[in-house]
Amino acid sequence: MRRVALTAIAPVAWGANYFVTREFLPADRPLYGAALRALPAGLVMLALCRRLPRGTWWWRSAVLGLLNVSVFFVLVYAASQLLPTSVASTVMAVSPLTMMLAAWLLMAERPRAAHVVGAGIGLAGVCLMLLTGAADVGLPGVLASAAAVLVSSFGHILTRRWGAGIDVSASTAWQLIAGGLVLLPAAVAVEGSPPRPTAAGFLAFCYVALVATALAFTVWFAGLRHLPAGTVGLIGLLNPVTGVLLGVAVAGESLTLQQLCGLVLVLAGVALGRPTSAARRTSGRAAADAPKKARIVQ
Repeated sequence: MRRVALTAIAPVAWGANYFVTREFLPADRPLYGAALRALPAGLVMLALCRRLPRGTWWWRSAVLGLLNVSVFFVLVYAASQLLPTSVASTVMAVSPLTMMLAAWLLMAERPRAAHVVGAGIGLAGVCLMLLTGAADVGLPGVLASAAAVLVSSFGHILTRRWGAGIDVSASTAWQLIAGGLVLLPAAVAVEGSPPRPTAAGFLAFCYVALVATALAFTVWFAGLRHLPAGTVGLIGLLNPVTGVLLGVAVAGESLTLQQLCGLVLVLAGVALGRPTSAARRTSGRAAADAPKKARIVQ
């Protein structure tokens, strides 16, 4: 449960990130927004861990940086600007199902029945929160969120598959720097000069880079290494819960009885997918056998 609690920091931070991005960061600079989120976080983490990639991790960092950072951050930034906070984080709640599918395909990790049922209950709660008609739900924003779910789910499972024996902080730093280095020249070419943030914007960038990125990705990838993918995916349902509650408490968005029922279902789905003692032992054996499975799949 301590590992679950630490992993839960990530979706809570990401749920808050939608509000911070929407309220304080420039709406027309998604590439710069993503680059300034990734590079500072990666450089800070690299300075702390002081480890450079070796061998295959040079190209693996590039692949994971492209999936988990470059493409994902741009899509999340766009979704944050195109959708209300509650809706943007709610669409991401389909990630448990996509993560289970990715783990099944890439690591031969069959989801537990409790994980599938919990994902179904959580998804039902997501639909209740999303399909209220109270918020302006634009199709481009929903598509951006859905694409972010698919990209990140496969990227996270690849991180788990390749990460055995590699320090979590180091591999996270490599991914962030690789992804940021792809984003920065693209931002200069497409968006011109970098934005000049206000004092509030600077603090928002600090939160986005250090809390919602460096801290959140470290605890998330650590959770993926020690917990079943289904459990981690269900913990991710705290993302929409945080987004909805922040949207109501800070952004003045309305919370209907239907949304409240949806929140209860989401939390029930998270509770249903908590790891049992047998599941923890199975997860430990799976983590130990991950390199063998990866060679078999290859």
